[in-house]
Amino acid sequence: MMPRVISLPTVADEIGPRHPGAIYQNVTGRYEVLALVTDRAEVARLLRRNSARWAVIVRDTLRPDGQPVAIGSVWTTEDYLLRPGRPSYAAAA
Repeated sequence: MMPRVISLPTVADEIGPRHPGAIYQNVTGRYEVLALVTDRAEVARLLRRNSARWAVIVRDTLRPDGQPVAIGSVWTTEDYLLRPGRPSYAAAA
């Protein structure tokens, strides 16, 4: 019998469709993605976690005083996309 292979989520899986300009919602609010940060040193500084691989800077659009905040929570089935953003990289031709 072959051993069962468990695949770990990739960074892209964890980030989901949260690219700059995207708006998504979950039970905690409705968020506009302002930036996606993948530089490990900058991510560690923003999230105060050396093991972090990425961060998303978002603003809660339901709060009139919503200030930008860096988050590192993964995309789950509780999140849903309201407006797609644009990936910050260009696809190879």
